[in-house]
Amino acid sequence: MNIILASASESRRSVLSAAGVPFTVVASTIDETILKDTLLRQHTPLEKIAGALADAKALSVSQSNPNALVLGGDQTLLFDGELVSKCPDKVAARALLARLRGKQHQLNGGLTLAHDNKIVWRHGETAELWMRHFSDSFLDRYLEMEGTSILSAVGCYKLEGLGVQLFHRITGDYFAILGLPLLPLLAELRKQGVVPK
Repeated sequence: MNIILASASESRRSVLSAAGVPFTVVASTIDETILKDTLLRQHTPLEKIAGALADAKALSVSQSNPNALVLGGDQTLLFDGELVSKCPDKVAARALLARLRGKQHQLNGGLTLAHDNKIVWRHGETAELWMRHFSDSFLDRYLEMEGTSILSAVGCYKLEGLGVQLFHRITGDYFAILGLPLLPLLAELRKQGVVPK
């Protein structure tokens, strides 16, 4: 069975490729902002939104690829009781990182497998991250070195790169923080007979 990643996420692609999982990419075209706003209006618990977005991505791609196993994933950041969205530019990124500095936030991840337009597996994972009290000069240097690439990450950091220097404590699965909880996914893919046992 073919595996399709319903995401344009560079991080998810890298994790799957490094693990030797064969897949193709067909990025979902759902409007995440509209769907997120709808879920918030429906009073969906903030911790459940990543899973709902992952479901929607997997199902949207599965509709036109019924014979494939479609993987949808999403991640949300909760800080101070608020759902934080991706930053549109480096000015917003600087403001967000200054707010997160010295404090704890939560990443909620959702992963969904769909086949023949039906959800066949779901997984949710939460990580807690504490940013250190970094200096303004470090923040400026970090933003200069990382450039606009951080705008694709909800917290404006990539743990697999320079972003790890923003933190002094992390609890949770490393792969989940990258956006793809790999070990539970591999276990399910073995169960489905898609990767060798």
